[in-house]
Parts: sequence; structure tokens; C-alpha cells
Amino acid sequence: MTVAHLNRIATAVPDHDVHNSFIEYAARSLENETARKLFHRMARKAEIRHRFSCLQAVTTAEGFWVDAGPFYLRGNFPDTAWRMKKFEQLAPPLAHRTLERLALSADELRRISHVVVTTCTGLYAPGLDFEIVDHLGLNPAVERTMIGFMGCYAAINALKFARHVVRSQPDACVLVLNLELCTLHLQETQDLEQMLSFLIFGDGCSASLVSAQPSGFALDNFHAVQIPGTRELITWKIGGLGFDMLLSGQVPGVINRSLKSKKREITGGQAATAIDLWAVHPGGRSILDAVEQGLSLAPENLAASRSVLRQFGNMSSATVMFVLQQLLANARAGQSGCAMSFGPGLTAETLLFHAV
Repeated sequence: MTVAHLNRIATAVPDHDVHNSFIEYAARSLENETARKLFHRMARKAEIRHRFSCLQAVTTAEGFWVDAGPFYLRGNFPDTAWRMKKFEQLAPPLAHRTLERLALSADELRRISHVVVTTCTGLYAPGLDFEIVDHLGLNPAVERTMIGFMGCYAAINALKFARHVVRSQPDACVLVLNLELCTLHLQETQDLEQMLSFLIFGDGCSASLVSAQPSGFALDNFHAVQIPGTRELITWKIGGLGFDMLLSGQVPGVINRSLKSKKREITGGQAATAIDLWAVHPGGRSILDAVEQGLSLAPENLAASRSVLRQFGNMSSATVMFVLQQLLANARAGQSGCAMSFGPGLTAETLLFHAV
């Protein structure tokens, strides 16, 4: 059976670091003094230093958080149609930047047979799949697949799909793009839990190449773990003023308990301590703490995940690829690995791999 390999990964973020600006905006926006104090405390504990946005954020003396447009104005936040226009305008340049960093050779461009795109933060057609084909000058007959609205675990599903393609067509070369503009969906709210969810998310993009060429990470096995009775804990729905997220504070505890009981399923029967490389989606500090405790991992096992969280925040589907990129840069042949992302369902999508 042909073995599929994740050969190479490139990543990029927009130019605007908005994390500190958002903290100032949110604190000014919350009218309840207790809520403001709690928000500041949680912001300090979040272990995030930078988050990037396609919007240039400026906090005015009145507490408005706007871009050069302006886009977000207190009492006049944009509707979903306007946010989707922004996505159509701002997503392609970030995709182009990421693809340029992937540095595809002329031979690789000729060999690309499939293009797979994941996003849950913007919808338009013809979409990013056509943008990629046109920008790279690919064969117009290349097979295109859009994986939409799966949230943070979509990149794992994209790699799973790419593996199926390569195993069935050994000459295939699959280009995967994961692009999210999460900051387009900020809501005007006095709800502390919702404001804390906005504290985590940033914009980012990853691009990767999957083929039978034996370099990078061999994609060994995928496994999905659905946790019963948790469908309402993470939801992502299209509303009139952007996409509406619900991210329950119960999620870390549920993940902790479930990983303890599903440990052998996820690791393929190995002891978790036998796995060298861990690429856990950094959905937030509490999520990483829950995984570390649930799988009895050493703190250094999640160093790459915590580094990505600190530098970029949670970029939904692109984030786990940022972690895999860090691991790939330093991996030694023969090292085993596990990648894991969480999302609606509540579901953990997992991947076992090894370095070649």
C-alpha cells in the first residue's frame, strides 16, 4: 500500500498584531466592573502575546475598535454580507503570501493533481480553490475540493482526504490550504464568556504538500473520537451580524475526562509517553492543560503547541498546521507523532505519523 507523506508546510499571518488593542477595547466595552476585572485576569492567564488580523485595529479615546474602513464601530457592527465581502477581498492576498512561502518548484507545480481548501470563516464562489489555481498557474483540470464549516479540526480532515487520494492514486500530489479570518466575526456583546472567546482567536493560513514522496511526516493512521452528549458545547452558525460562536467553558473538563478513557484509541494502543512528537491544536491554555493532564504528558510534550498559542492565538483550522510545521523543522527520522484537534461534535480528530 502506498504511504502518503506530509512533505512540506508553510504558514503566514496578516500584518496587524491586534491582541493588546483588543484587550483594551474589550475592557472598555464591558460595562460591568466585575466583568472588566475578570476579563483582565483571564487575559493575563491566557498565555497569548500576539494575535494577527486582516483588519488594522485602532482603539480610539471613546473605546471604539476600528480598522481603516472603518469596520467595527460601537453600535454599528457590520452585517454578514459586509463581512463576507471583506473575506473575499482579504483572504486571497493571505493565501498568496502563504503559497509563495511554500516555494513550489516548477516540477511540483506540474505534479499537483488536487487542491483542497478548508475554511469556516468565509464563503463565496468561485472561491479560494479557483484563486489558488489561477495564482499558481495550475492545470485548470486539477481536482478541487472545499472542506467548509468544520472548525478547528478541518485541517486533520483535509490531511485524511489527501491520504486517501495518494493511497488510491500513487502519482497524485495534493496541495492543501487552510485559511481562516476569525477576526471578521467579532460581535458586540456584554456577555463575558463570549468576549473571552474572542480573546483567543486570530487570523492565519497554512499551505502543505501531500504526496507519496518519502520526505517529511508519513501519515500512518487517523481516528475520530466523538464525545456523547456534547453537541451543544461548541457551535458555529451563520447569523445576521456575522458567524455566531458558542464555546462553552465546560469544554476543557470534558476533554480531560474523555482523553483519560480514550487514551489507547488515540495512541493506537501505545503508551502516550512512547510518542515523541505532539501536535495538539492550541484551542486555548485551558484546552492544552486538559490534554496534558488527560494524557499524562510531560510539559515539554506540548511546547510547540504552547509556542503557537503564545505567538498567534487560535487560528481555527490553520493552527495545528503551525504546530506541525514547528515539529517538522526539528524532527529526527524515526520519531513517532500524534496530532490532535478539537471541534464541533464535540469531536477530537487525531492523526498518528512518523518522521522519515
